Amino acid sequence: MSADESWKITALAPREVVQAALIAHEDAFDWSPDIVIGGSEVAEDRPDDWQLEAWLPRKPKAADRAAFAALFGADAPAFTVEKLPPTDWVTLSQHGVEPIREGPFHVHTPDYPALNAPGVRDFLVPASRAFGTGQHATTAGCLAMLTHIRAEGAVVRNLADIGTGTGLLAFAALHLWPRALATASDIDPVCVPVVLENAAANGIATGGGAGQLAMAVAEGMDHPLLASRAPFDLLIANILAGPLVELAPAFADAVVAGGSLVLAGLLETQEPAVRMAYRRAGFRLAARVVRGDWSILWLRRRGGGRSHNAGRQTGRPQRW
Repeated sequence: MSADESWKITALAPREVVQAALIAHEDAFDWSPDIVIGGSEVAEDRPDDWQLEAWLPRKPKAADRAAFAALFGADAPAFTVEKLPPTDWVTLSQHGVEPIREGPFHVHTPDYPALNAPGVRDFLVPASRAFGTGQHATTAGCLAMLTHIRAEGAVVRNLADIGTGTGLLAFAALHLWPRALATASDIDPVCVPVVLENAAANGIATGGGAGQLAMAVAEGMDHPLLASRAPFDLLIANILAGPLVELAPAFADAVVAGGSLVLAGLLETQEPAVRMAYRRAGFRLAARVVRGDWSILWLRRRGGGRSHNAGRQTGRPQRW
């Protein structure tokens, strides 16, 4: 969002209160689509003190303030409303984001140099309107999980990254499985030029062949490109817990028997509901990683024996 007039609403509250508000936001079906919300720690040395922030491209109306307060239920904390300087607030919020170093990957913005080290794959991902570098913990956790899946010997010839944002996770998967047919999708059309620009900057080939990335704008799995390329050996979805639960049947239809599904964007407190939805859809837990308050899950689809595209099954679920 780039706006001549941008406003922010901020409330300070304990971690569990802000997390409950974030969950309430997922269930608020009448939430205005032009209001973006996020929760975070106030400071690293104060892990239990959180803030809930909402950004608007206009001065908040009484209804906006009421909707924000309603996320907290009957005991809403006091909150501040401030006008922000004219700027691209998403780019500003991501300015100076520290690099991520996970497995063979080093992800950095232009504010930091590449490592250019043996065995390290540098990815340059500038701050942009497309979300993807913003949630450090889930992004790092997904990179760790993908590295783990590759180390476990999974064979991936056909992969998809749903809700790709900047394209980073699709790029990482292509690094780990360089001959795979790769598809990235996002509900936001602004992601298309962002992903293509990032792909060019990082030497990722785009197109429809093996080792190339194709991009689509889609809501969930609803797109001819995704339908024609399914089922996938690996499907990645770093989105939100609510949509993950809703998409469980569609994801089950889109993953081969024995194939892998990586889910992220869910708080650890939301993990039981997500795992239940996917258990009912025919998946089992292979491994999980917890980063801060966020869970990243590796699920394997049951049924039909082992697909010729699927890697070997793993043992007991792991956490690290």
